[in-house]
Amino acid sequence: MKSIVPVLTVVAAIFAFWALAVIPMNIHLVADQAQRDEIVVAPEEPAARQEVSGIGLALRNPHIIPLTYTFVRPTLPSPHQVGAELYDSVFAKKITSKRSLVYHGWVTLAPTLLGFVIGTGLGILLAVGIVYSRVMDASVMPWAIVSQTIPILALAPMIIVVLGSMGIQGLFPKSLIAAYLSFFPVVVGMVKGLRSPDQMQLDLLRTYNASNTQGFWALRLPASTPYLFASLKIGISASLVGTIVAELPTGAKAGFGARMLVGDQYGQPLVSWAALFGAAITAAALVGLFGLIERVTLKRMGMQAA
Repeated sequence: MKSIVPVLTVVAAIFAFWALAVIPMNIHLVADQAQRDEIVVAPEEPAARQEVSGIGLALRNPHIIPLTYTFVRPTLPSPHQVGAELYDSVFAKKITSKRSLVYHGWVTLAPTLLGFVIGTGLGILLAVGIVYSRVMDASVMPWAIVSQTIPILALAPMIIVVLGSMGIQGLFPKSLIAAYLSFFPVVVGMVKGLRSPDQMQLDLLRTYNASNTQGFWALRLPASTPYLFASLKIGISASLVGTIVAELPTGAKAGFGARMLVGDQYGQPLVSWAALFGAAITAAALVGLFGLIERVTLKRMGMQAA
């Protein structure tokens, strides 16, 4: 309970700031619409209104402030508008409908999970090689770090186009981009975890004449478990981001990225915001799932989750 209160406090502060920001962000659009509806707005001339700040315009026209929270095509939707759109697209639509966020969520989730598995497997293998091989430590690790300096927004279209020219489309290209973003935190976390045993523990293994394989299974891997789960929680979020980014340049017709594009292209900001929150909720659920698995696993190992 003590850990939930600070989180709820921060969330409440964010929503309060969001609700207040709706007024100055939408007031000019609302004022123009109000005048077309023959509602008195000061200053009366549209050109003059544009020169007045959003806050100033709101102070001069308090009677139109409530309209900023219900405007059909707002610059910044209000929290309740996004909540209503999210509820409608999740619960009021059949999950097979292309207007359902559940449908689009699964389209995004499938390559996310595949890319996460690929990235995690590659990351663990590279970490083991880096820890046990000085050559890999000196050669692979710097390249792994450099790879993350390439902007994913520039890399994703190149991968999609190259693989598309080879006839590879659909799930795999998006999974590859998700794997690209997820493998790095796993590499870094596992290297740190595998190297976490202190010198006394390693000397004890040498005293018992334990091989590298025995030392890996008996000491290094168990010691790396907390680091691995921390990396997995970062990696699954990065995989989801990678999949959404991969959907943007492909002209995808389904997925969270596709819904965001539809909202932007057709002037439906509520659709974009609902997809954005849908992606955030999905990421939070995945991270929470790994957190639960972490607590169960570490408890059975006699450890305590951070």
